[in-house]
Amino acid sequence: MKEAAAQRLIFLISLLFWTSGQVLPVRLTVSPSRSQFFEGESVTLICEDENSSDGGTVRRNTTRGTRTECEGWGEADGSTCNISVLLPHDSGLYWCESMSGSSSSSSSSIQLSVSGGSVILQSPVLPVMEGDDVTLSCRAKSPAHNLPAAFYKDGSFIGDGPSGHMTLLHVSSSDEGLYKCSISGQGESPSSRISVEESPSTVPPCGSSSPPASLHPSLLLVSSLFTSSCVSLPSVFLFLFF
Repeated sequence: MKEAAAQRLIFLISLLFWTSGQVLPVRLTVSPSRSQFFEGESVTLICEDENSSDGGTVRRNTTRGTRTECEGWGEADGSTCNISVLLPHDSGLYWCESMSGSSSSSSSSIQLSVSGGSVILQSPVLPVMEGDDVTLSCRAKSPAHNLPAAFYKDGSFIGDGPSGHMTLLHVSSSDEGLYKCSISGQGESPSSRISVEESPSTVPPCGSSSPPASLHPSLLLVSSLFTSSCVSLPSVFLFLFF
């Protein structure tokens, strides 16, 4: 009896993973959300981890050091790191590291560029989802109002933005690459990479899906409880063991 109950419990755990999807990874968010900054601007970096209450630690690789923590170059407040005055040597890779129990995990790294020049490209700092529209903005340090700009992908001209903006419609993997812009009489921005991710599969709401055809027959009833009536987890355990 106990062995049968244990086997059912293992099946239930597998079923829970099927119904609930994957655990969210550690994430690094950037505010303002862009990858290029003028020298002297500020930025806030925030670590988020669904499995850890402390969020994590911001680290970076720059010409000044590798895997250095926020305390050495910014102002740390828990899982938040603020750089009040950015300098060109702050350009580099940034990411989060988080400890959950005895295991550690890391976020994807983000490239931040600090320009001492007069033009930057404002583009998404995080990967964008396939099918989304992405707006690129070319910004001059002075004057700060929108000026006509030319945009480039992987070194090739892709179009003009009369007001300094260009929108990439319904992006796909073919839109991945290095982008930059230029403003006549002002200069050219550094290059920033735009990455495109496939849209994640969504977990259907209660009652909107059927259990997979390959599911073991002994689990079809349990599966239907999750997908059709969404009963509570304690009710499922009562079914399993009684």
